[in-house]
Amino acid sequence: MNKTKLTIVQLCQEAATFAQIESAHSESTLYGVNNGKAIGTYIEQKLRAYLEARYSFESGNAAAGIDFPSLQVDIKATDIRQPQSSCPFKSARQKIYGLGYSVLIFVYEKTDHPTTATAHLNFMHTVFVDRSRTADYTMTRLIRQHLDAGCNAEDLIGLMRDKNLPVDDIEASTIAEELLRSPCEQGYLTISNALQWRLQYSRVIEQAGKIDGILKLR
Repeated sequence: MNKTKLTIVQLCQEAATFAQIESAHSESTLYGVNNGKAIGTYIEQKLRAYLEARYSFESGNAAAGIDFPSLQVDIKATDIRQPQSSCPFKSARQKIYGLGYSVLIFVYEKTDHPTTATAHLNFMHTVFVDRSRTADYTMTRLIRQHLDAGCNAEDLIGLMRDKNLPVDDIEASTIAEELLRSPCEQGYLTISNALQWRLQYSRVIEQAGKIDGILKLR
């Protein structure tokens, strides 16, 4: 049977349905599990199986680094108590220009039920963040304010140094010249410097459905 090729629109629609179905499901394999990575892997694998029954798509792999490489979308699952996750560090430019791909975020609340030895994942938020909105909120806000005030390249380089952007002088100068030619978009993730980027999602949860490029799916 020929399956429909998965699109971003269909992915968003199915993500909302999947979250609704999973919110009514009890899972014994997650009982007593508090490891966020293990829960995230469970959600990602179950979503993939759900979609594979209905659509054709390119599966993600370690080389691609994201879950749906043909759509340029990665899946993130996170606990409502601390909505954040890590992602690979590719370049300091990601903090200014975005991750380079869109992010589909499932925010859940987990409850264990001792009487049945099962766990329940209540999906509180399902949010799609377009790649154009995946840069760091504070970094892009300050850059755009500087540009609006008529700054020059040295001002932007100074800002990058003040914010400890992990770039050398040559790269900082290159980025500054690019920004003067073409300002960055306003991002809405919080991206913390580390060996891996640490992404925080509280702002996109708050802004979902209010800002172009941040969709509240459920």
